[in-house]
Amino acid sequence: MAKKKAVIDSTAEFEMAVKTSRKAEKYVLKLYIAGISVRSSAAIRTVTALCEENLKDRYELEVIDIYKNPTLAKGEQIIAAPTLIKQLPQPLRRLIGDMADKERILVGLELRKKK
Repeated sequence: MAKKKAVIDSTAEFEMAVKTSRKAEKYVLKLYIAGISVRSSAAIRTVTALCEENLKDRYELEVIDIYKNPTLAKGEQIIAAPTLIKQLPQPLRRLIGDMADKERILVGLELRKKK
């Protein structure tokens, strides 16, 4: 016996289906920092806390020190630190500079709509 496919018959149902599938997506993030400084430590704490609050068990966060791995920074064309790159889900996003503005980070990661 063949399984029946779910049929989406309204805009509201479609939007709910998209929203539900977005909630299950895994986020792949890279945070580029410049050494172990107060600014780098603050960026790591902020980004990690936001991921734990909003993406619990749905994210990979790799922290890369551009002083220790200059080739990785060059390959990603990192011109300033800290820089947060969202590789997945698409589209790719780059957030450059101070990571203290939590709202900006959430909008950049497409976890909140711009106000």
